[in-house]
Amino acid sequence: MYAVDFLLEKLFGLSPTELLINYQTKMSDAQWQQFQAAIQQLLKGVPPQYIAGKADFYGLTIEVTPAVLIPRVETEELVDWILAENSPTHLTVLDIGTGSGAIAIALKKQRPDWAITASDISGAAIDIARQNAEANHTQISFVLSDIFDNIDDTYDIIVSNPPYIAKDEKADMDQSVINNEPDLALYAEDQGLAIYKRIAVGASEHLNSSGKLFLEIGFHQEKPVTQIFQQALPEAQVVPKHDVSGHQRMIQVKK
Repeated sequence: MYAVDFLLEKLFGLSPTELLINYQTKMSDAQWQQFQAAIQQLLKGVPPQYIAGKADFYGLTIEVTPAVLIPRVETEELVDWILAENSPTHLTVLDIGTGSGAIAIALKKQRPDWAITASDISGAAIDIARQNAEANHTQISFVLSDIFDNIDDTYDIIVSNPPYIAKDEKADMDQSVINNEPDLALYAEDQGLAIYKRIAVGASEHLNSSGKLFLEIGFHQEKPVTQIFQQALPEAQVVPKHDVSGHQRMIQVKK
């Protein structure tokens, strides 16, 4: 039911209240054909966000295509943590692997005084993220970069929701994710830890002296990711945080 309601709302520009009020309203022929085509895609396993071309994140509407991951509700908790742990006054922020731009845009909406840069290895992702920033009236700088390769500055906050799924975990994943979402944003070598290791190597150079690093992690990666950053930044404090469901989900590294 959620997927059908989501499609009705996004395809026809309805709020949840408007959808409820109009449940008995007859669709036009054009609307009915559009809805039927969407349902056929849904039955083939295409996520409703890709069908509608839109996703909800932190109260915002974010454009999505198969070139970017669909932003998850769990990632909103990472945004919450960043906002709670840092001053609303001017700070510099880097979002690595921005994808649709969801994290960067949500942070900028909540903290207009923050100067936010968002990077991604995918040019297609950067294009979508830039469109989303403009549509949500947020000023964000975008950089095409593989982790820190094209990043020269230092930042008060670095955030990333990187690829962290090991290739041998594919069998445990939802088929709609495997078939539709981009491999580049899902999978990482070295049992899903490769990107964390690269971020750890560059963090000392790109974090300011009292900077903080916030990362989303896989549900079983708290221990290995903590070890990676303790070894790379022995003077830093590594703080894990579980999500509301009690799953290992986030790491903060305080330089």
